[in-house]
Amino acid sequence: MSDTKPLPNRWTVAIMGTLLQVCLGTVYAWSYFQKPIVTTYGWSNSQTAWTFSLAICFLGLSAAWGGINMVKYGPRKLACAGGILFATGYLIGAAGLMMQNMYILWLGYGVIGGCGLGLGYVTPVATAAKWFPDKKGFITGMVVMGFGFGALIMSKVIAPVFMSMTGGNLVQVFLYIGILMYILTLPAASYMINPPAGYCPPGFTPPVATAASQAADNLTAGQCIGSSVFYRMWLIFFCNITAGIMFIGFQSPMIQDLLRESYAAKYLDPAALTAALAGAGATLIGISSIFNGVGRFFWGGLSDKIGRIQAFRLILVSQVLVFVGLVYIKSPIIFGALVCYVLLCYGGGFGTMPSFVMDVFGAPRMAAVYGTILTAWAAGGVVGPQVAAIIKDTAGASAGTYTFYTGAGFLIVGALIALTLSNNRYQGKTASN
Repeated sequence: MSDTKPLPNRWTVAIMGTLLQVCLGTVYAWSYFQKPIVTTYGWSNSQTAWTFSLAICFLGLSAAWGGINMVKYGPRKLACAGGILFATGYLIGAAGLMMQNMYILWLGYGVIGGCGLGLGYVTPVATAAKWFPDKKGFITGMVVMGFGFGALIMSKVIAPVFMSMTGGNLVQVFLYIGILMYILTLPAASYMINPPAGYCPPGFTPPVATAASQAADNLTAGQCIGSSVFYRMWLIFFCNITAGIMFIGFQSPMIQDLLRESYAAKYLDPAALTAALAGAGATLIGISSIFNGVGRFFWGGLSDKIGRIQAFRLILVSQVLVFVGLVYIKSPIIFGALVCYVLLCYGGGFGTMPSFVMDVFGAPRMAAVYGTILTAWAAGGVVGPQVAAIIKDTAGASAGTYTFYTGAGFLIVGALIALTLSNNRYQGKTASN
């Protein structure tokens, strides 16, 4: 059976793609496990954070491979492979925890699970965009919104339930999560089917082709990926990801550090104090993940109205002010609110970039170019968490200040590069792009 028959309702494709993204987005709840793993196994923050860094790194690398090879294998096969690898990564990660072997945890959750993330992530985004040429920003924002909500589901439902069931046994928790991911991802992945060539939804009239757009359509994906426009788009994506991802992996420990003094006076029993702080961290993960998800939908839809690069400029510049403000914030409530805004903008980059790629490079090359641009996620997934972990391990009481200024630096660079980009269709190296 081919990937184009039978044809489902396009909203079914979008909804099942969103469900697949919710499952994969549980990786963003790594902060929930960061502190328990450090405490249980005695590994450093930096060593433990490498698990998450590797997962995001291999997400980007495998997404690039998947985007380039989507025409060859079809979206359904790639999505199913992604679900299998992601779930298997949890099982191998459980084996690593059982053997107290950090390298097996890295291999399972980081490398194998990360490859599953990439194959599973790029497929529904590229597929849904083809079904909705009339709502590109809206629908890609909706699909990737699911990825942002995954952390909420994991940190407030799945992980607490399994932690309670197992008495905090991390090995069993990872095992059960892996089994659950098999059950959820494979049915959703089976709906990832391309529309027929030239598909147009009822009531939609595609834009009239111009000489410039026809010339642009003759470009190969390789020519697009080798352009300076692509590299600049990659860099603004990388800067936004790196700044935001520094908080995703460490927002729970950060809020716990801010709350520790006030909670210590309230919870005299050490066990109760630990539980209360963990609960506060999980709450921030859950709330910020809502903003991560909504940001994808909000900024993606807004970019339909104001333009893709205009949305990116707002995302980057506004965060510079927030990161500088975080240096002076001591209130846990204000800190949490600002982190939520950072996650809103972090998600916004993912909600806006697919449509930006499609507008600039064209739908036929979207999967390959967008998959390759996700290597910025791979790079940011290594740089962001590791910079934050190293600062936390070495800077002592000044760790927060150094982290926030570093994040602001990345955002300033991204904002400056964004000023050199436009929404114009790329026409080749001979054009003024």
